[in-house]
Amino acid sequence: MPTKSLEDLKPVHRRAAGIDVGSAENYVAIPAEGLAPGESPVRVFGVFSAEQDASVEWLQQHQITTVAMEATGIYWLSLYDKLEAAGIEVYLVDPHGVKAVPGRKSDWLDCQWLQKLHTYGLLAKAFRPDLPVRRLRTLTRQRAELVCCGVVHQHHMDKALVAMNLHLSLVVSDLVGDTGLRIIEAIVQGQRDPKELVKLRDVRCKKSSVAEMEAALTGTYDEEQVFILQQSLESWQFYQKQMAQCDQRIEQALAAIPKAPPAVQAPPLRPIAADAQATGTQRPKRAQQGNNAPTIDFTQALIRICGMDLMKVCGLNLLSVLMLIGEIGVDMSRWRSARAFCSWLGLCPGTKISGGKVLSRRTRKVNNRAATILRLAAWAAGKTDTWIGRFYRRIKARRGAPKAVTATARKLACVIYHLLKYQEEFVLLDTTIYEAKAKSQRLSRLKKEAQTMGYELVELEEVA
Repeated sequence: MPTKSLEDLKPVHRRAAGIDVGSAENYVAIPAEGLAPGESPVRVFGVFSAEQDASVEWLQQHQITTVAMEATGIYWLSLYDKLEAAGIEVYLVDPHGVKAVPGRKSDWLDCQWLQKLHTYGLLAKAFRPDLPVRRLRTLTRQRAELVCCGVVHQHHMDKALVAMNLHLSLVVSDLVGDTGLRIIEAIVQGQRDPKELVKLRDVRCKKSSVAEMEAALTGTYDEEQVFILQQSLESWQFYQKQMAQCDQRIEQALAAIPKAPPAVQAPPLRPIAADAQATGTQRPKRAQQGNNAPTIDFTQALIRICGMDLMKVCGLNLLSVLMLIGEIGVDMSRWRSARAFCSWLGLCPGTKISGGKVLSRRTRKVNNRAATILRLAAWAAGKTDTWIGRFYRRIKARRGAPKAVTATARKLACVIYHLLKYQEEFVLLDTTIYEAKAKSQRLSRLKKEAQTMGYELVELEEVA
């Protein structure tokens, strides 16, 4: 049977274009149909605003309705917004999924290859949230950068103290906590007496005794290191002010996001076995915020946007929910199912099969900030005495901590998808229900293993 060429396929997007985005030039390819004799279907435009506007006008003149472009760095952002404002549907595609065949590696040919693949519907559209959520995402990512910058200067303070043989980090739980900051500010202002510095100790400080703290604050007090300590402290305080200003902008961005729409369908019912029916009295504990917590309480704004309190989910706190909503939004209709959502996050097992043999089940490597947030939440939930925490510890005992974090993050992703899609409040499952289900699954697995070895499991009768 002869092999069909790409042209034998049925076109899906007849007026489709392809754009190869670059740092200095954009190569745009359109269909050759309808062009004047001798006119090239490919044109090169610059990246300045006037030239981007000219490229959009050229596409509109040729009645282009949809455009495919690769997500190349951040160069596509402004062009994407201009195309979207002009009413042209934009397909943002992963460069790894559009690798050119051998002999096609040039900008001129890449844009034509994109245009051809898009014409026949062979490209998958990447997820990009709506404009209000994108503005929130920009601010939350900026806030994360400010946190990282502040941590760098916090390490500089610790390094300067250790250089003077002042081991403050060993006697306080947090170097930039109430006790640590008061002592550092006193050292910068010229205080050198350990007995006077210990008086700044908070009454709630329990990591060390007064004598231990006094011994830790006995050092050399080199003037150059004190100068470095002062500059590092001022830099850390500067980034704290920057974060406070960023929180105010985040509050404005949250107010611009509309309220979550009501659920369009009822959630699916999942019956629980009769022997696992139990009424739990546990209440989920909110995860601790830490020193980098927002200076403004966004709880009510997030509840309004999500339609429920996501902070009740084990491992999530105010900051993690804020950043998660900035990454994925609240519209779960973008993904057809929870499995598709987990696959987009990169939390599903891979399928590397050759010759009918499974070569690898490793999760694919993705750079997804939402997945990172869920992994951190999974690690925090693993320390709780909840069914999610027990699930984490059960997987950790069998497969190790890294796989347990991934599996628990996937579990949290399914929970969040369900809550946002069906507008349900999170109810913590009783641990007895989870243990009964885990016991049933383990027993079923043991029975299958015994049958494959030619044995049969027999339940022991209780001795009267």
